[in-house]
Amino acid sequence: MIHYLLLAPTLDGVGLTTVSLGLVRAFEREGIHVGFVKPIAQTRPGDDGPERSTALIRATTHLEPPTPIPMSRVEAALREREEERLLEEVVERVHSVTPTADVVVIEGLVPNEEAPFADQINAQIATALDADVVLVGSAKGLDPVAVVNTFRLASSAFASTRIAGCIVNRVPADANARFDCATALQAALLPCVGTIALRDAFMAPRMRDIQRALGARSLTAGSGEGRRVMRWTVAAMTVPNCLSAMSRGTLIVTPGDRYDVMMAACLTDLGGGAIAGLLLSGGLVPDPRVLALCKRALDLGLPILLVDSNTVETANALLSMDTELPVDDLERIELVMNSVADDLDRTWIQKMGKNDRARRMTAPAFRHRLLEQARAGHRRIVLPEGTEPRTIRAAAQCQARGIARCVLLGEEAKIRHVAADLGVEIPADLEIMDPEQHIDAYVGPMVELRKHKGLTPVEARNALEDTIVLGTMMLARGEVDGLVSGAIHTTAHTVRPALQLIRTAPQARLVSSVFFMCLPEQVLVYGDCAINPDPTAEELADIAIQSADSAQAFGIEPLVALISYSTGSSGEGVDVDKVRQATALARERRPDLQIDGPLQYDAAVMPEVAAQKAPQSPVAGRASVLIFPDLNTGNTTYKAVQRSAKVVSIGPMLQGLAKPVNDLSRGALVEDIVYTIALTAIQANALTHKVEPA
Repeated sequence: MIHYLLLAPTLDGVGLTTVSLGLVRAFEREGIHVGFVKPIAQTRPGDDGPERSTALIRATTHLEPPTPIPMSRVEAALREREEERLLEEVVERVHSVTPTADVVVIEGLVPNEEAPFADQINAQIATALDADVVLVGSAKGLDPVAVVNTFRLASSAFASTRIAGCIVNRVPADANARFDCATALQAALLPCVGTIALRDAFMAPRMRDIQRALGARSLTAGSGEGRRVMRWTVAAMTVPNCLSAMSRGTLIVTPGDRYDVMMAACLTDLGGGAIAGLLLSGGLVPDPRVLALCKRALDLGLPILLVDSNTVETANALLSMDTELPVDDLERIELVMNSVADDLDRTWIQKMGKNDRARRMTAPAFRHRLLEQARAGHRRIVLPEGTEPRTIRAAAQCQARGIARCVLLGEEAKIRHVAADLGVEIPADLEIMDPEQHIDAYVGPMVELRKHKGLTPVEARNALEDTIVLGTMMLARGEVDGLVSGAIHTTAHTVRPALQLIRTAPQARLVSSVFFMCLPEQVLVYGDCAINPDPTAEELADIAIQSADSAQAFGIEPLVALISYSTGSSGEGVDVDKVRQATALARERRPDLQIDGPLQYDAAVMPEVAAQKAPQSPVAGRASVLIFPDLNTGNTTYKAVQRSAKVVSIGPMLQGLAKPVNDLSRGALVEDIVYTIALTAIQANALTHKVEPA
């Protein structure tokens, strides 16, 4: 039975959309099939694009909510007393997302001057769908007693429906305030299922958002896409009196002829202050000679905006600026979704999503599981490309979020300089290790490891100049738990030292790889798409077993399909015979696994095709692990799916090594590196014993 949840606000301005987004994310994390509908559009003055909630869900999830009913249609229905017909249209839209959903989140109307009938319509929708109601309120500016009163008043509109929970948004970010709100609601017999802490980052616009809201001109674009405005200040005093306000994330508002303030801001930014930017008022374009003096800061990304309004008018415009989430600010949207999901009662989420349907591992659930498992191990991961900007960002994030204890290899002064240019704050406990100061300590151990190859101390020292080799030696000696590299090096450059110094695990015949493909409905495991060009039948069987074990380690039930151009016994030839033989070998070695092949890709993943081509297969139509016959097929398929379907792929994750070493794509995003570090930490967790240092 599908569970419908109608989110209804207690008042205008409670942040209904952010709670809706977070609730969807919370269900996704639990592997619960969730749908989302905003049945009736409620646009704000000046909105000229699609309805905001629907657009945000489409931008950040794989869901495709139906287009909402225009508000003009609602007003006409009420005017002509056609509420029943309106509700039929609402139900039709909601039911359009239910075929694959366990729970459907329905965002109700917000009561305001344009929609005084919102509570009435919300109650009618809840009744029509037999939906449970979740009330959403705000604690901003209210004490716990006042918060309870707003929920009591709102609940009176839903006397004939069930109140499944109350969520308090915008609670001051301290444990006492959240506890007080929850306690007050429970005392009033109102089920509190979440108190959402108000975080400054929720309201932090980008410089481009400031430019758009104020109609500002860009004097220098800088890194306006990445710099966020945590606060703003008017710099009208002399420089010594302004300096304390020039802090990280601050937008400096000043007249365009205050060259002293401009230059002080540029010097602050160059010194690592990482201010958000400059907003020059009065339509005064700075003298080119002054801009020339500021060139270094501008080249490194300091954005400057110019407005024609005077400073007071500009400050008023900033005060009245719309703080709603922009549809194109995916970073901020993701932060809000994850933070709201973190603050919701997980037991309640699981209860609301209960359904008899078997669940698949969804992409958000998989990513959430990755980070949680990685945190549990508290592993030390070495990053040989320590001066590379994306790697620095990823290391800082992992350290700050407790995903892993990262070690950056590189000259400390250079790493800190790059971080300052990026506006990245290096956590105090993030370890930076200068290779030049440590190479000598590894020469002897490396000679010992490679003595069967006749390695000399001079050759070892030369090799250790390569930070990947140095990091691999740290791993070989048990000083770190894993290694991640490849953002600026080839796969071979990362893997070769591991094969020489780490070697394969005792039970492994070869090293292979998998990608975790985060498809809309579930996560699939693809192997091998990065390492072995043309594996034999024996090697292909090993890859299948390694990949199945990897899937299981990450919470994915391994249903293994060996892919070919033929299904079952319908085709013949050397290639399909290899897959058939590999399937038999894998089954013989691991009778505990469900393995089948050869299967065509569509027969492996599509139930309707499997019913015709392989009706007796235990795997066909529901495969979660797909093993490709060679690198040409695997790499081509993974890239085609990744790019054509806009699927997030995590990997490649290497399998078969005695200790975790993982390669990055040279086009990897910061997020990709973060998840690869998490994968590596989890692999380290899975080792049943630590190998003693060489």
